Amino acid sequence: MSEQLTKSKQMSFNPVVILLIVAAFAIGFLYNKVDTLEKGIASENTNNAKVAGAQAQQPPELKANLDAMPKITDKDHIRGNKDADVVLVNYSDFECPFCKRFHPTMLQIMKEYGNKVAWVYRHFPLSFHANAQKEAEASECAAELGGNDVFWKYTDAIYEKTTSNGTGFALDALVPLAKELGLNESKFKQCLDSGKYAKHIQEDMAGGSAAGVSGTPGTIIVAKNGKRDLINGALPFEQAKEQIDVLLK
Repeated sequence: MSEQLTKSKQMSFNPVVILLIVAAFAIGFLYNKVDTLEKGIASENTNNAKVAGAQAQQPPELKANLDAMPKITDKDHIRGNKDADVVLVNYSDFECPFCKRFHPTMLQIMKEYGNKVAWVYRHFPLSFHANAQKEAEASECAAELGGNDVFWKYTDAIYEKTTSNGTGFALDALVPLAKELGLNESKFKQCLDSGKYAKHIQEDMAGGSAAGVSGTPGTIIVAKNGKRDLINGALPFEQAKEQIDVLLK
């Protein structure tokens, strides 16, 4: 019995066995370390790829070239004094929630400044707002059948009624709205169904893009002396006023 214990003790302190045990621990430690490093590098590479991909999907920043905006003509929808000291060319989308927010600001500007300013409305329907293009065409049909005043009444009504975000004003409500404003229902529907103003809407948008408008609302202020500025987005009245006042001096 004592001989077996002695042999067991001798075996437990055998240097070869101890070295093998130490080597096994060392190999295991190194394996885990390498595995952790490899996973970390792979994770970092994946994150870098995601960031690069996200950056690649961002549209390039458009440099504003306000002088490239198409000239204001009699074909434009003008609200207020045509000989005003300052004209605000408002590129807007009927289904844009920020445009809906900014529309009352534009009305406030017209009330505040009176004959000193005029408001030109141009279309800029964004592709992800499903109803915006057709609503823009409908406003042009309203203008064709009822003139400039009815265009503005139709425009005001849509901004008042829409809940925005693409389909806030139903397309099947466009004709009833025209009828509500006293337009011939049949002629309005015929005009709208024809799509005759689709090209005009896209031309408005192209002109705005050329001037550096990349989102809605984008409002270019034009002074009689040729100076220009851009109200970028749905700024509150006081901030828009600051930009207008600079060009009125």
